[in-house]
Amino acid sequence: MSKFECEVAVIGAGPYGLSVASHLRAADIETKVFGETMSFWKQMPKGMKLRSSPAASDLSDPKGELTFEAFAAQQAVRPPVPVPLDIFVSYGEWFKQNTQADPDTRKVEHVDSLRDGFCLWLDDGAHLTAQRVVVAVGLAKQEFRPAAFEGLPREYASSVCEHVDLTVFRGQRVAVVGRGQSACESAALMNEAGADVELLCRGDVHWLGSETPADQPGDLIWRLHKLLATRSGVGPFPLNWLVESPGMVRRIPQALRETITTRCLRSGATAWLKPGFAGVKTSPGRSILDARVRGSKIVLSFDNGSRGYDHVLLATGYRSNISKFNLFAPQLLDAIRCVDGSPELSAGFQSSVPNLHFVGSSAVMSYGPLMRFIAGSGYAARHLTQTVLAQRTLGRRIESAGKSIVRSAAASRELEKIGAE
Repeated sequence: MSKFECEVAVIGAGPYGLSVASHLRAADIETKVFGETMSFWKQMPKGMKLRSSPAASDLSDPKGELTFEAFAAQQAVRPPVPVPLDIFVSYGEWFKQNTQADPDTRKVEHVDSLRDGFCLWLDDGAHLTAQRVVVAVGLAKQEFRPAAFEGLPREYASSVCEHVDLTVFRGQRVAVVGRGQSACESAALMNEAGADVELLCRGDVHWLGSETPADQPGDLIWRLHKLLATRSGVGPFPLNWLVESPGMVRRIPQALRETITTRCLRSGATAWLKPGFAGVKTSPGRSILDARVRGSKIVLSFDNGSRGYDHVLLATGYRSNISKFNLFAPQLLDAIRCVDGSPELSAGFQSSVPNLHFVGSSAVMSYGPLMRFIAGSGYAARHLTQTVLAQRTLGRRIESAGKSIVRSAAASRELEKIGAE
């Protein structure tokens, strides 16, 4: 360890980065965290709420004490349902303070490999060496932009994650492309702010939770739903119980794993959005063939005609591609074995490059859909830490054995010398 400035460098200070750092430090593993706390969440539009329940919104510490419920209790409030985005960000800050994570807010601009380690170049020109790197940058730079919108100016077509305040669209005619949580919630927020909103999607919106009579908690169907539900709420029964065990998912053949992930990450919006969605025009079954700027409008061509809008908001989901992080040196990037841009991960979330780990959304391809949600941070933190400890112990044994061999060889040479004399 003497040749490295830290044993583990964690890139990212969101739910996964903070959780991993908490577990590593509790295991007496020297860890440095880089990034602004909850930065991706701070960039999301104001007024948004979490899709996950309070019970599924916990960050992970080894003792399980720093839960969202504990945070709410300290604030002397009941855990709000659904959880407002700004309160969740405050929870992340509280978690950071209580784990003394103290992230270095300098941006990691470049990671290169060294002999048995890595060099991280920072935005102020400084650099740091680490024996191991954990990439926990979440969905940053992973948004999917349909081909029809490639190259169009941001003032006409932008992604949801590019906006903190959707009230800027008040009085404008806006098309929202997508039918998932982000699309429907953005449409509802803009509608409430006074925009003329139209949701363009390939099919009808799937309202999550609308199948359950929530207003009749004694109903047999309600009780059955509660019985079959998992803590994270990810995926339909019975797949929801499988995705709660990411280690088991990793052992499933890739083709089947992809099918399960696609099914569990099916586009949908929580039913509590419906009241604010009343004024939103929905146009299901629309295929966008072309998008062009004409004058002050952006005109979309469909299979049944064309319409002009003041702006198009893209909520078309995310697709993992680690090359879009613009983080790795070319040689290092080439050495990371990937499938469609996602790294192939072994036990402990380790990539094909030894001591380089990926957690969060980058791990979905290998560990399943739970890694797309906050609820997966605990599993990732625990199992990554176990792997680091196991490999550290193995390394020390190998080093000790090597020294013994060297000592034995030296002793043999000394005996031979004495015999010769």
